[in-house]
Amino acid sequence: MLLYKDIISNDELISDAYDIKLVDNVVFEVDCQNIQVKQGGDVDIGANPSAEDAEEALEEGVEVVNNVVYSFRLTPTSFDKKSYLTYIKGYMKSVKAKLQETNPDAVSVFEKGAQAYIKKVVANFKDYEFYTGESMDPEAMIVLLNYREDGTTPYVIFWKHGLVEEKF
Repeated sequence: MLLYKDIISNDELISDAYDIKLVDNVVFEVDCQNIQVKQGGDVDIGANPSAEDAEEALEEGVEVVNNVVYSFRLTPTSFDKKSYLTYIKGYMKSVKAKLQETNPDAVSVFEKGAQAYIKKVVANFKDYEFYTGESMDPEAMIVLLNYREDGTTPYVIFWKHGLVEEKF
């Protein structure tokens, strides 16, 4: 099994237990789902409820959470467009520096792909939610969450070059 950690904070962000798709050779997208979690740690990972079931009230002590956000202890954070652009410039500079040390051949692919993907994010900025890893390191990767075209399927986005694989 592979675990993907942030190269800056060393936070665990995702594992290959989820269906990871490489997009534009620069980000990984992972479909996720909302699950019910009972206080005390019991998790119901069954299928999403139908429209009729969704109207029923949750049991006392049960909350609905995103499975990836919950499993990797991601914490919501917020940005306006200007502060996100400031953050992402610094983050990309940090990732580029790490790549120059560890994989210099990947720097040009990363720079070109990252710029194009950031333009997509900024163009649809209001559609994204932002999450930070468990350490809440302000220099580390911010995980993006958006919804597929159906409007109900959430997916998270990780910068490929900002992760390191670890076997366990």
